[in-house]
Amino acid sequence: MMEQRKELWDILEDIIQAEDVTLLKKVVNESSLVEVALALSRLSIGYQVWTLVRLTPKEGAKLVREMPHVQAVELIRTMPLENTVALLKCLRSDVQADLVSELDQDELARLLDGMDAKDADSILKLMVYPHDTAGGLMITEYLSYQDDFMVSQVLDDLRDRGEQYSDYDVQYAYVLNHSGQLVGVLRLRDLLLSRKDQRISALMIPDPLNVDVRKSLDSLHHFFHEHPFFGVPVITENRVLVGVVRRLAVRDAMSRRSQSVFLKISGIIGGEELRSMPLVTRFSRRLSWLSLNIVLNIIAASVIAFYQDTLEKAITLAVFLPIISDMSGCSGNQAVAVSMREITLGVIRPREIGWVLMKESMVGVINGILLGLLLALVAVLWKGNPYLGLVVGSALAANTLLAVSVGGSIPLILKSMNIDPALASGPMLTTITDMFGFFFVLSLASLLLPQLTTG
Repeated sequence: MMEQRKELWDILEDIIQAEDVTLLKKVVNESSLVEVALALSRLSIGYQVWTLVRLTPKEGAKLVREMPHVQAVELIRTMPLENTVALLKCLRSDVQADLVSELDQDELARLLDGMDAKDADSILKLMVYPHDTAGGLMITEYLSYQDDFMVSQVLDDLRDRGEQYSDYDVQYAYVLNHSGQLVGVLRLRDLLLSRKDQRISALMIPDPLNVDVRKSLDSLHHFFHEHPFFGVPVITENRVLVGVVRRLAVRDAMSRRSQSVFLKISGIIGGEELRSMPLVTRFSRRLSWLSLNIVLNIIAASVIAFYQDTLEKAITLAVFLPIISDMSGCSGNQAVAVSMREITLGVIRPREIGWVLMKESMVGVINGILLGLLLALVAVLWKGNPYLGLVVGSALAANTLLAVSVGGSIPLILKSMNIDPALASGPMLTTITDMFGFFFVLSLASLLLPQLTTG
């Protein structure tokens, strides 16, 4: 029987267990970077640390860039200090800031104490800016020259510091005045094809497009949608150049945010989980969410228990209860999604809850009536009882109106309380729509019970 080919993570695990450093480096060098990072992410944190410690800092940095963010942060926390410092020096400034910003104060202080003062200061400057702004996303590795430089001076600098610049993502050089303010951008092609005795100010494109250091992620996304640039210079309110935001960094940040919101809505506390994480971490994060949900579901189900006699006499209603709660929940989740999107874009604020209620109520009334009529028609055609249609149709209409009003409002209320809307909106909405959906059906049924039970 043909032996099954081993996966790369199995091969790495065998190498690590055998502590064969020579074979480790051979496998890493002969495999693609993405494959090695994927394989390494399947192993335990101890095996990951063992591997990175035995690779060069540059090799380790390349792997860390390809690994999931949560694992990269855990590596920074776990690796020996000297290895962490060496690895961070090989990462771009924006990646450094992203990883280090996840550390607690004690971990951060320990790391900064082990770094050169210049490197530590560079990281601290980037950490000042929120991660979802131009300042938090920018890199500080870029080419810049004063506007009185000659072409020959720039070319000499490029030759003399070529090794340092080799890791830069260079498309342009930025031209600054003596105050560090951005005055132009210089295409390297124009530089290479010009006379050496020309000033670069004569070659530059003056007053280039730029973004403020406080510009939001959504604004940056819109900027790159409008302009086909690889990157854009970042300036302060005094027009001092402080960095460059790359299109790729904005795209990755948008993707990470979407994934984080999806995981939170799905009930993954912390917004991140991988199956290579410790079992205790994984089950505790899920259990905290599920425990809350079981309590909320018991509250919703208590409405059914209160109307148990009504349900026993008109058992047909049991068919419609999940339909009404589910349809109302879907309507409410649409309203939640719109509110969360508008909060992210900054087009609504928590104090505008009245405006949101008005807008959602208009949608809720129309959709509620139409959906209620449709469900009522189904009930009448099935059982031939117009009173059954009246009960379930009215209940769905009322609960749809309630669901969109509550769904649109909950994210704003939670935001005003500094609670993550993505994490708490779902369970609250589900409980409310279930509880009131059951209440509307069963209370109306209690009033019309004789008509529902005849025939």
